[in-house]
Amino acid sequence: MKFDTPHQSCLQDLLEWRRDVRHFDGRAVPEHLLDKLKDAMELAPSVGNARPWRVLRIETPALRQQIRDVFEASNADAAQSYQGEDRQKYDALKLAGLDIAPVQLAIFTETDPEEGRGLGRKTMPETLAQSTSMAIFSLWLTARSHNLGVGMVSILDPQRVIDILDVPATWQFNAYLCIGYPSFTDDTPLLHRAGWQENTPTLWQKR
Repeated sequence: MKFDTPHQSCLQDLLEWRRDVRHFDGRAVPEHLLDKLKDAMELAPSVGNARPWRVLRIETPALRQQIRDVFEASNADAAQSYQGEDRQKYDALKLAGLDIAPVQLAIFTETDPEEGRGLGRKTMPETLAQSTSMAIFSLWLTARSHNLGVGMVSILDPQRVIDILDVPATWQFNAYLCIGYPSFTDDTPLLHRAGWQENTPTLWQKR
């Protein structure tokens, strides 16, 4: 298929309006849309076609509360590393949508998958986790195209998440995503609006 200007413009819009969402309105996400997110991950590239991503949809209230507790503890620890004005800014940030996001996904990488038979990852095993990251981004852009928001909760202790969810020993924790309809949309990242940090120029050199 040959893509033209309208396709390119739509992609640019998705990239510009893809934000890390932490404010959700609480509406349930229809199952058919979740199926589309799953399908988007299936289309993601992966090293040796290993398809190493493993996704757990966390719905049990007790498990969600345990993840929330891990976030609170990790967030308290992280806050201690900031002082003065930075600490005030940090305390004012909304760093997770765990309380109201209707869909929560814990995403892992199988570090020893049978699929792919090791192709392409003998010298760079990290390409497995990179493959999972690309699948997550495929999900993220697809969610945005259906007017859903995605927020990644990065302030978590990976080992505690692994223990709580009791996953196989070969699973590496990659991401915890909150998904739902955003309570508002904005093309400006929350961290920019909060005055935390603006974008810095990307290093792009010729050698």
